Amino acid sequence: MAEGEVAPLGAAKTRAVDIQVICASHRDLSALVSAGSFREDLYFRLGCARFCLPPLRERTDKLALINRLLEQQAHSSGVAVGIGQAALELLLGYAWPGNVRQLRHVLAYACAVCEGGTLQVADLPVEVRGEQADGRVEDSLSPERQVVLDALIRHRWKPLPTAQALGISRATLYRRVNQLGIDMPGKTS
Repeated sequence: MAEGEVAPLGAAKTRAVDIQVICASHRDLSALVSAGSFREDLYFRLGCARFCLPPLRERTDKLALINRLLEQQAHSSGVAVGIGQAALELLLGYAWPGNVRQLRHVLAYACAVCEGGTLQVADLPVEVRGEQADGRVEDSLSPERQVVLDALIRHRWKPLPTAQALGISRATLYRRVNQLGIDMPGKTS
């Protein structure tokens, strides 16, 4: 493909192509190349420009982003929706482990259940409000809880790599998950 040609499987002739490849990763590819876990030639073919995007919780433009995404959601649903101050403060203070994708889903959900023209705290999903499904309030802003939750999400809820990333044993991870009230997918009660 570097020559602008590809050979389809089973074809005798090559075909000219004109494409640009864009890829994204949350991993340090240069470290993976050094460790021999990622092909060096592929790294240099892909690595001509890099952009580091901060997680949503670290962005300074959260207010503008929330307003823009809410406007887009309201436009696509055909309903004019504003946002109440308390709901806005919750959205601004939330840690957003799922980043912008999670924010989009939260706003889509809130717009769908909102009965008035203004999103209120009650219109937000329970995890954003800091409540559990049974209505108990949890400390969703606990720094330790957020660190564990972020690590679980980053490692796709796999206990062993999460525990290794946190520098703890798998048993300790399970204890902390229970203590912090984190519901792991596939975990039976």
